[in-house]
Amino acid sequence: MQPLEWDAETMRQMGYRVIDLLVDYWQTLPDRPIGKRAARATLEPLLAEPTPTAPQPFEQVLDEFLRKVLPNIIKVDHPRYFAFVPAPNEYVGVLADLLSAGMNIFVGTWMVGAGATQVERVVIRWLCDWFGLPDTAGGLFVSGGSVANLVCLAAARQRYPDALARGRVYYSDQTHSCVARAWRILGLREEQMCVLPADEQFQIPLDALQAQIRRDREAGWLPFCVVANAGTTNTGAVDPLNALADLCAEEGLWLHADGAYGAAAILTDEGRQRLQGIERLDSLAVDPHKWLYQPMMAGCALVREFEHLRDAFRILPPYLQDKERGAVGVDLCDYGVELSRNFRALKVWMSLKTHGVEAFRQAMEHNLRLARLAEQALRARPHWEIVSPATMGIVAFRYAPSGWDAARVDALNRALVDAMIADGYAMVSSTILRGRVALRMCTLSYRATDADVRETVRRLSAFAESLTRAAR
Repeated sequence: MQPLEWDAETMRQMGYRVIDLLVDYWQTLPDRPIGKRAARATLEPLLAEPTPTAPQPFEQVLDEFLRKVLPNIIKVDHPRYFAFVPAPNEYVGVLADLLSAGMNIFVGTWMVGAGATQVERVVIRWLCDWFGLPDTAGGLFVSGGSVANLVCLAAARQRYPDALARGRVYYSDQTHSCVARAWRILGLREEQMCVLPADEQFQIPLDALQAQIRRDREAGWLPFCVVANAGTTNTGAVDPLNALADLCAEEGLWLHADGAYGAAAILTDEGRQRLQGIERLDSLAVDPHKWLYQPMMAGCALVREFEHLRDAFRILPPYLQDKERGAVGVDLCDYGVELSRNFRALKVWMSLKTHGVEAFRQAMEHNLRLARLAEQALRARPHWEIVSPATMGIVAFRYAPSGWDAARVDALNRALVDAMIADGYAMVSSTILRGRVALRMCTLSYRATDADVRETVRRLSAFAESLTRAAR
């Protein structure tokens, strides 16, 4: 037998063991602690070792993962992981990733990956149809929202030849940090990025935006892109897409939206209402590994004119000349930053076909209701302030005891995050809204229950009361 090879029976036994572990993990996940944030000083000696030279039994290596690694992570697929934006993966998507990785399917060129490329194009078309984008629209799967935004904004920059020298872009202070990072990667200087303070609804202020564009033109800048939010990480806020589309059409600007988590809510009643105008975008970033319940590494870059991506990215070196001959297709490597591309679309394709889109809609409606339930439970308890009501599955709030100054309240709410992690039942995260610390719950897990939300709020309140008493 060749090095690195296994006999068929051994391979089956290894695979059965892993599947059994996954099924057991999923079945017992609600009863498990959410995990812990281990100290670096603990983990480094626990896992440090020289490169292995001799083989070790697979069961031994798997056991080491279960004993040393798994207990020292916070489980982002846990039903009570309400922090940041959860990643509650569903089982068909997991199996699809197993197939894709097991067969090492390459989706960079039509020459090598025609079937997989066409599946990706079909799924992209489904998404474009959800958002009302025209037949000219298209896109591709990428690793996540950060790269999806980068790919879309590269297409925007390419449409304006003078953008690097004197271009100016606009977005609110509620926009995800990956947008600023994308512009930096694309060569824009800090002074070319105009960040506007959000209004009382945490949306980009239209009057201020319009006035800033006018001033910038008078000063010799070239305004060329507005980045809207289709569900912010902080509060779930959606910028006024129709009004922004009107403004961008009038001013000749590219309108992009970061809908990494929020755009998928178009399947729900609340989402359709809040996302009005999304069909008018020039580009959109969306992450199926968030609110479409897929395993990690499934983002999408969608553009109104698919060929704009090719204009921005296509380079044909001599070693890829063979892909240009023979059967004509679509080489997705020409439309983004990656040549080596795995089959990310397979999990979305298999999940939607296995469950049907209605199941996803119902799961999302459940998530939206849980956020409203969290808000109600918080309002029913003393000293909790709702900073931003339940919007697109997110509610922001803080504990503010009577007579406490802002600094003490901020410190208390930060301490509540640590207390919840140490407790292990659930996790919430904190942010800064209008200069003050706020807690937030993002209820995107289809496994979460009403009881999970109520008990999380009860424990938060108990810890808050305990910390308040201790501070007096």
